[in-house]
Amino acid sequence: MQTTDRLSQHVRITAQQTAALERLRITTIEDILYHFPQRYTDTSNVKNIIDITAGERVSVYGKITNLKLQKGWKSKVAMATGTLTDATGSVAVVWFNQPYIAKMLSEGSEALFTGTISAGKSKSRGLYLSNPEYEHTDKPLGVVGDSLFGSHEEHAPLYPVYAESRGVTSKWIFHTIQKIIRAGVHESMTDPLPDAIREQFHLPTLSTALVWVHMPHNHNDANAARKRFAFEEIFLIQLSRLKQRATHAREHAWVISKTRSDLQPFISGFSFDPTSAQEQSIADILADFKKGHPMSRLLEGDVGSGKTLVAAATAYAVIMTRPPGQTFGSLQVGYMAPTEILASQHFDSFCNYFRKSGISIGLITGSGCYKFPSKVSRIGTPTGTPAEATLISRAQLLKWVANGEIPILIGTHALIQKAVKFKHLAYVIIDEQHRFGIRQRQQLVQKDGKIPHLLSMTATPIPRTLALTMYGDLDLSLLDAMPPGRKPIITTVVSPLKRAAAYDAIHRELTLGRQLYVICPRIDEPDPAKEMAVVARSVKAEADRLKKKVFQEYDIDILHSKMTPTKKDTAMELFLGGSTDILVATSVVEVGVNVPNATVIIIEGAERFGLSQLHQLRGRVIRSNHQAYCYVFTETTSKKTADRLKALTTAKNGFELAEYDLQLRGAGELSGGKQWGVSDLAMDGLKNIKMVEVARREAARLIDDDHTLDRYPALAAALGRLDKVHFE
Repeated sequence: MQTTDRLSQHVRITAQQTAALERLRITTIEDILYHFPQRYTDTSNVKNIIDITAGERVSVYGKITNLKLQKGWKSKVAMATGTLTDATGSVAVVWFNQPYIAKMLSEGSEALFTGTISAGKSKSRGLYLSNPEYEHTDKPLGVVGDSLFGSHEEHAPLYPVYAESRGVTSKWIFHTIQKIIRAGVHESMTDPLPDAIREQFHLPTLSTALVWVHMPHNHNDANAARKRFAFEEIFLIQLSRLKQRATHAREHAWVISKTRSDLQPFISGFSFDPTSAQEQSIADILADFKKGHPMSRLLEGDVGSGKTLVAAATAYAVIMTRPPGQTFGSLQVGYMAPTEILASQHFDSFCNYFRKSGISIGLITGSGCYKFPSKVSRIGTPTGTPAEATLISRAQLLKWVANGEIPILIGTHALIQKAVKFKHLAYVIIDEQHRFGIRQRQQLVQKDGKIPHLLSMTATPIPRTLALTMYGDLDLSLLDAMPPGRKPIITTVVSPLKRAAAYDAIHRELTLGRQLYVICPRIDEPDPAKEMAVVARSVKAEADRLKKKVFQEYDIDILHSKMTPTKKDTAMELFLGGSTDILVATSVVEVGVNVPNATVIIIEGAERFGLSQLHQLRGRVIRSNHQAYCYVFTETTSKKTADRLKALTTAKNGFELAEYDLQLRGAGELSGGKQWGVSDLAMDGLKNIKMVEVARREAARLIDDDHTLDRYPALAAALGRLDKVHFE
């Protein structure tokens, strides 16, 4: 058995299991060994039903029967109920707001249930196990009856719990990994961590860590293994990023020698002065332009902090620079946005910024191409902003870009298609593209070998440790101040009992002619009997309810991800133009068009969103000098939820919220894990700033010593696997 062998060569796998393993990204022996437990169940604390008492949190192993889907008599809350039985007795089980559980569990199946023992309000109910988690495990030691585990010498009380997929259970994964480890495959695996680093930080070897993470004898073993793998992943990402950085430092880019005073004629055309943070960011970029090596910089700032101004001012510096050896023409700028509607919005902004300069600006999207300026007026684009631009053929636009007649080209991913050829591309601006990969950047390399400078912009608040890790190849500029005149948003956390008062306050704003966003977690109403159905307010039902019962006199429209691009654009145009007073939407508006007159936002089911996402959503209404309001509606009254959401009312900016969210939310709950492409273990490790800094320091030392990693073949091989998983 080799680590590169397909799992199916050594384990009998059904077609359904094959599909499930593919969803879990498990193909080889090595893949399943690196499929780490999400958590552990401490089976030494399992109780028999006869010993349970009200108020305690317990784990009980038993058989579940009498599964039913029903509603509360008074509350009408959908729930699943059942009876849990072991050799000592029985206890009722209730899952409130989780009726799908009744279909997920099989009648008569055995599992380990962990939850709180509650006492019913009536004598007839008695004790019941409330909202327990459950795992299909072997019978733990210490319970009444024969143990399936066997002897104490063979098995420890910590039982690993793995991420599952339909067709593959945690129990199946555990027993498969046991078989592999007992075959000794892990002992032949090459440890990518250099011995010196591993010994310096007291990390277990790879073979030892694999045993400890999957079959720990105690919490110390499990924690030591998880620490090692968290460090390994963070270290390898740092190494990959710094290797990219070292490579860029040896490449050539256009030298742009403009100074801040050269930009003054352009910047003085704005009706406001740049903030100190904007001035510093512009200075950082101008300094990078002069070095002769490709700039790689991340510009991070809250929604409304003025990132587009920084992009426009530095773009001006580029297009005012002649190509070497020429007395005519200019270097070129490419500006890429994630959606057509945003690309169109940036195009209109640049048209306004460069209106007096005579500079030609192009827009290329899947829907069409435009050029500014033109004698023909363009009205009614997706953003609804008039500009002296005209619709032109794609072929004509590409011809003008290729011969250098259009210095600034704005677009979506269409910008990096093979058909788009620049003559002197010197600067690429990327908006909300969290990773602009090596391959995409390589596509923009000029025939003369020069690589364009790169500015990546984001309004997503990124914790410092995450920025150090995932953006280790980029320099960082922060816009931590809002433009003059912007008033801080007033955020109110609204419990279920205080909705009426909140609606009254919102009515007053709407009466003044303002507009309202309402954000819902779902598009359609959930099927209460469907597995894993999220019981939360939906866009369609909430829009209907608000029109009938709350805001009868106002025009209400909806926006969500399942609508066609044309319908989405139409909904936004109507809202931007004021034809719609209230837009009920999903979080699709998180990155969207600026609607200055929209000054109020309601976020339903706020406990289901991360703090950083809530902050971005409320940023939608901080687009003018009018006072903005955010009403965070919750469906629960739990203290944990209240404490977390309170941070929205006290944090000074998105960066502070991002740090708070990272520390507060557990591994597996962080949306960042999916967004940034790192494992739950690594996300947990990112809470430890010391670990991140140490990993970065050691990675930097290795790259300084050998930037090709020729002397570290195991590390080079590990980086190849990492890049394939994380960054393609």
